[in-house]
Parts: sequence; C-alpha cells; structure tokens
Amino acid sequence: MSSLRSFRHRNYRILYPANAVSNIGTWAQRVAQDWLVLELTGSSLYLGIVTGLQFAPALLFSMQGGKLADKFNKRRLLIYCNLGGFISSFALGVLILTDLIALWHVFFFAFTLGLASALDAPVRQAFTSEIVGKTDLPNAVSLNSANFNAARLIGPGLSGLLIAAAGTGPSFLINALSFLGVVLALMAIKESDLFIEAKPNLDSKVREAIAYIRARPDLYGTMIVVFFGATFGFNFAIYNALMTTKEFGLGVEVFGALGSILAIGSLSAAIISAKFEKRRTPKRVMLGVLGFGVALMVGSQSPNFTTYALILPITGFIALLTMITANSLMQVRTDPAIRGRVMGVYLTVFLGGTPIGSPILGALAGVIGIRWTMFLCGAITALSGLITYIWLKDRIGNPASYAVEDVLDTSPDDK
Repeated sequence: MSSLRSFRHRNYRILYPANAVSNIGTWAQRVAQDWLVLELTGSSLYLGIVTGLQFAPALLFSMQGGKLADKFNKRRLLIYCNLGGFISSFALGVLILTDLIALWHVFFFAFTLGLASALDAPVRQAFTSEIVGKTDLPNAVSLNSANFNAARLIGPGLSGLLIAAAGTGPSFLINALSFLGVVLALMAIKESDLFIEAKPNLDSKVREAIAYIRARPDLYGTMIVVFFGATFGFNFAIYNALMTTKEFGLGVEVFGALGSILAIGSLSAAIISAKFEKRRTPKRVMLGVLGFGVALMVGSQSPNFTTYALILPITGFIALLTMITANSLMQVRTDPAIRGRVMGVYLTVFLGGTPIGSPILGALAGVIGIRWTMFLCGAITALSGLITYIWLKDRIGNPASYAVEDVLDTSPDDK
C-alpha cells in the first residue's frame, strides 16, 4: 500500500501544490501577526486577544460552514472562502507598508480572516473525500497534514527573515497571493472526476449532526480530548513568542526559527502517520493527548533556549500524530450524508476554545509568567486525555452500529 497513493488522482495533484504554497503563506502571516502585535503593544494580553479574535469565528460559524458543505457545491464554496482570505491579508499588508497600521486594524482583519477560515475548514475537510474517495481518505488526511507541517518548516523561518529585512508587511502580501493560487487550482479541478457519495441536502440541519455524535462514544470521546488539547495545548504561537522574548531575551529571527523547529516534529508525525492508517483508534487519540500534555509540562521548565528547542519538536510530533489520528477518525467513521456537519461540529470544538483560552492564557502569563502558564495548560491537557480514556475505554473499540437515517429530520425548521 503506497503512502503516496492519493496522488494517482488528478484533482489531488492539482490542489496539493497550491495548498502547499498557501500553507507557507499562512504560517508566514501567523508569525508576522504575532510579531506585529508585540511591536505595537509589547503586551502578552493583546497577543492573546488577537489570537482569540482570529479563532472566534470558528466558535461562531464552523457549524454553519459544515451545514453549507452538505448543502452546496463544495468547490465553489472554497473559492469564495479563499477570495475572502485574500482580501483580509492584502488589506492588512497594504496598511503596514503605507505606515497606516493601528492595533484595531490587526484585530479587525484577524477576525475577518478567521471568518473565512471558519467557513472554509469544514468544507475543505469534507471536500477531501470527494477529491480522493473514501478508500484513499486516510492517506489524503496524512498527506495534507504533511503538507501543512512542511509549510510550517518553511513559513515561520521565511517570515522571520522577511520581518528582519523589511518589516511585517511582505509576509501578509505573500499570504494574500497564496490564496489566489488556491482559487486558480480549484477552478482547474474537474468535477466529473470527483467522488460524490451523497447528494447535496438542502434541508440539512446542524442538530442532526449533534444527535449523531451523541450516539457515538468513539466520536464524542475523541472530540472531548481534542477540545482540551486544542484549547490549552495548541498555543505554540503564544508559548514561543513569550518564551523567546520574556524568558530567553531573544529576537524575531529566533522566534521564527522556533516555528520551523516545531515543524520538524510535526512533519515527521505527518509522514509516519501515512504508514499506520489502520492503527488510528480513539484510544490512541486519548493517550496521545495525555502524552502531549506531559511534553508541554516538561518543555515549560526548560532551563535555557537550547533545551526548549530540543523538546519542542518532540512535543510537536506527539501533538500532530494525535490530531491526525483524530481528524481521520472523525471523517472515516462518519456517514457521507452528514460528514460536512459533523466536521463542522468537530472544528468548532477543535478551534472554538481558542478565543476563550488565548486571552486567558495571555493574561495569566502576565501574572504568573509564561513558564507556569504553560505548565498549567499542559497539566489540564494531560488530565483530559487520562480521565476521558478511563471513562470511555470500554465503549470506544469499534464504530457503533448507527445509521445516519436514525437522526435525519425532515422538518422545515432548523434550531
């Protein structure tokens, strides 16, 4: 079984390189945005707020994005979402280069970019199965994660160099142009080659997905630990920014390099996961979250920058391997007729805690310091994995026998 078999599909071969460039742009902008906030304010609180604003739309609109994915043509929806991302990144880049930038601009465009991403994410997740089919879906999930994390290896370091040479503006413009590349790739896709397993359902309701998940311990158990891992664990931008500046007294080049160092572990996890598709179980997700939390706790107490940099890729490896497993489980174990909505709920859980957690984390770091804030977040993450596994270990072995028709509701109102 080839670990690259998804590339036999023409549409996947077209979209993959475009996504690679877009992912590099995304990571470049994330570093630039965090550094821009620190330049404007020097405040860990404001850094947490802008991160929260970028992810707030995930809490508010991911479920609606999933509903749209089951209702309408996914390719067209993705084109509109990427155009929205282009406008947000381009506008912010221009404001920086013309020296008109103010903190409220960063807040506003972080939110609008987050809105485009919140609608895009569940549609993109559901669209993957149409690009490669159900058989190759686990492989595509792994390769997409490898794509995202290979970009993480390049984007932060590239952005650090650009910021040092010309300020933060170019990073935003690079990301804007990368969105246009995805739009062109989506326009080149042949719809006749798509694997469409379920027809669009104009009466799709979010509550049906919630009922479906509640009946599946394997799905809601996975989502519980993903929520805690994402809310308290996946704050590497804040951890790295504050550890770099507050604890180690270093500059932007090192901050960007830490993103690339983290990506070494994440990319390794994505590559390895493609070879172990059949070993993806809810148990591995829960114990993986436990291990991720422990790694964060250890990293938080690093005595110097070198030790922190050595622990970071190990932490990234455990985190990414766990999240790839969770993502794949949610897609493969969900009926195609309801997959878009289920992924919308999943992404709300995955990203929705960040708007709450990030400002709290930023404020807490200002009170007790980033080391103990990171340690506390790691402890919460680890406990969530352990407790959930003990609670559900006897009910998560195999997917439950549960038909999607049992929850479909044909009533006209949607609550």
